[in-house]
Amino acid sequence: MKTDNTNSILAYIKAHPLRSSKEIHDGLNGAIAYATVKRLLNKLYSDDLISTEGKGRATKYAISPSYELLNSFDLNQYFEKEQDERQIKNTFNFRLITDVLSRVKPFTEDEEKRIEALQSKFKDNISHLSPSAYNKELERLAIDLSWKSSQIEGNTYSLLETERLLKEKETAAGKPKDDAIMLLNHKDAINFIIEHPDYVVPLNIRGIEDIHSLLIKDLGVDRNIRQRRVGISGTNYMPLDNEHQIREALNDMCILVNSKNNVLEKSLLSLVLLSYIQAFTDGNKRTARIVSNAVLMAYQYCPISFRTVDSIEYKKAMLLFYEQNNISAFKKIFLDQFEFAVNTYF
Repeated sequence: MKTDNTNSILAYIKAHPLRSSKEIHDGLNGAIAYATVKRLLNKLYSDDLISTEGKGRATKYAISPSYELLNSFDLNQYFEKEQDERQIKNTFNFRLITDVLSRVKPFTEDEEKRIEALQSKFKDNISHLSPSAYNKELERLAIDLSWKSSQIEGNTYSLLETERLLKEKETAAGKPKDDAIMLLNHKDAINFIIEHPDYVVPLNIRGIEDIHSLLIKDLGVDRNIRQRRVGISGTNYMPLDNEHQIREALNDMCILVNSKNNVLEKSLLSLVLLSYIQAFTDGNKRTARIVSNAVLMAYQYCPISFRTVDSIEYKKAMLLFYEQNNISAFKKIFLDQFEFAVNTYF
C-alpha cells in the first residue's frame, strides 16, 4: 500500500517527468526528507511504478508504463461518478496484452514473498491429509466456488441450497430452473478440471471453449466465439465485435499466460483478460473463474473459491480494469482470496 509520501512523489513525477531525486525533493518544498525521497524512489523503481534514465547523480525519474496498470485507485471515489460521466478507455486496448502485460510484473516483491509463503503453507497442509480428507476439502471448496461464481452472476440460491443441490440433486423451491442448471454446470466444469489437471497446460483457445461449453450447457447460450456486438451493464466499455479480432486477442492472451513463470500471475491474467475480451455472448466471467482455477490446480497451487468476495466490489474491480486497464483493485481481491483459501480449506 502506498503512503501519502509515495503518492506525493508519484504525483510530482507524473507532472514533472525526468527530474533528479534532488529536483523532486526541492519540488516538494522539502516536505519529505531527502533520504526518505531517495528510499521511496528506490522502492517505486523496484515495484516498476517509475523508470529511470542516466546513472548515478545524473539519474532522472519518470512514470513507468506499468504505472497505469498498477497504480492504486479509490474505488468509492471513482464510482461516485455515473457511468456516462467517467473518462474511460471505451474500446479494447490492443497494446495491453502484447506490450504492457508482456513485460510488466503485476506482483511486487513483497506480494511474491506473500504468495510463496502461502503456497508453502498449502503444501504443508495437504502433506498431512489422507486422500479421502483431501477430496472432502476439495469438494467443499468446489461447492463454495460454484455458489459464489454463480451468485456474482445473479444466481438466487443460498450456499446451503447450493450444497443440497450439488450433493443431493435437490432443487430449491421457488427458484428459477436456470439457477439450478448454472450451479450444476459449475460443478461439472470443476470436476472436469480435477479429472484433467493438465488440460490448460499450455493454455489454448480450444480448452477455453470446452470449459465455456460445460458452463453454459442447457442455458440457451451460444457455444462458439461470438460474431456480434455485446454490451456490459454498468460501463460504456465496448469489447471487440469482430470474430477474427476476438480470436487474435484470445491467442495473444494464451501466449502471454504460457510465457509467464509465476503461477499466480498466470491465473490472475487468465481471470481478468478472459473477462476483458468477452469472447462469448454470455458466461465469460464464469469461464474466467474456472480457467483461472484450472491453472492453479494444474501447477498444484491452492484453488480459490472467492467465497468471501463482495459481489459489488468484485464487479467494481472488474469495471475498473475494463475502463482504465488498472489491475490494482482486482489484484487485491485475488491475493486476499488466495490467502483465504489457504487458511480455510485443506
